[in-house]
Amino acid sequence: MTLADPLRVVLVGAGLMGRAWRDTIEAAPGVELVGIADLDPATAEATAAALGRPVPTGTDGVALAAATGARAIVNATVPEAHHPVTTAALFAGLDVLGEKPVAPTVAQALSLAAASAVTGRLFMVSQSRRWNPQLFALRAMAEDLGTPGSLTTEFFRESHFPGFREEMAHPLLVDMAIHPFDSARFLLGAEPVAAYCESHNPPWSWFAGDAAATAVFEMTGGIRYTYTGSWVSPGRQTSWNGEWRLAAEKGSAHWDGDHDPVFEADVEPTPRTAAPYSGIEGALLVFTDALRTGVPPMGEVHENVLSLAMVEAAVRSADTGQRVLIDDVLADAHAAALQAETNPDVRDALASWPSVRSVLTAGRS
Repeated sequence: MTLADPLRVVLVGAGLMGRAWRDTIEAAPGVELVGIADLDPATAEATAAALGRPVPTGTDGVALAAATGARAIVNATVPEAHHPVTTAALFAGLDVLGEKPVAPTVAQALSLAAASAVTGRLFMVSQSRRWNPQLFALRAMAEDLGTPGSLTTEFFRESHFPGFREEMAHPLLVDMAIHPFDSARFLLGAEPVAAYCESHNPPWSWFAGDAAATAVFEMTGGIRYTYTGSWVSPGRQTSWNGEWRLAAEKGSAHWDGDHDPVFEADVEPTPRTAAPYSGIEGALLVFTDALRTGVPPMGEVHENVLSLAMVEAAVRSADTGQRVLIDDVLADAHAAALQAETNPDVRDALASWPSVRSVLTAGRS
């Protein structure tokens, strides 16, 4: 692919999120949607028919990519399919842009990080809420406020999701909290060290599992990040992005999740240009640029795994009542990944890691 060539992609997964990706890919400059795959042929065909032009469909994304000359796939399958679909694509020589979470478990995420390294193909996770211009503005304010002390997110929604979410053990933490956890890492430029979390299910909840939680994370540099939220909260609703407050050395910054953040300090904020992209459109643009320039993008699999580790640590803490070290989560996941790995090259790569954290953070401050 040269700078002038369109990026030919196959969309794998034609459900609700797949249809959102279909429209995003179709509208993106420099990207060509050349195929749609889904285990249900009728679903793939229906999703393709809405384009109003002929697009090949099939049940195997890798086979469809080979038949259409695609360079990459967009993996919009259900989380349980993320590991097998992405692994097959990477070893077929395809680059991958995948929906969050990177995988259902940190162990599978480590396997995918190793597979990306072994194959030399790019695997980027679309952590779509990172591509919010207001979040970028809040990060810029954080840089002007000096040393951060604490960051808080409040998230309260009355949410009804008939289906699998209402049967999950920890629906809020597992299905939603990865967005603010990932955003906190981005805002602070810091990584998680430990987590303490309590979760519960209010008596009026329509979820089977715990739909409310409060988690406190120790981040590098001694910063504390606190998340508190509920998916069964009638009355005043927060933004889907949550409401944020940063307390730092020189002042504070606030973001209601929907409008421009507010800077409150005795110093003047540095004028900066807003990010020119947002949401999954931003993720696709950054992915495409990375393939054209060779510069690793934000959201590359190694960079993303610690966001999922925060989720696992919070769930483990909620279940045990204990403070959980992130490095313990990573070590347990590494052992599980080694035991489960069936590809000898990926297993050898995993076995060669001096430490999981050092591999995940290599090349980043």
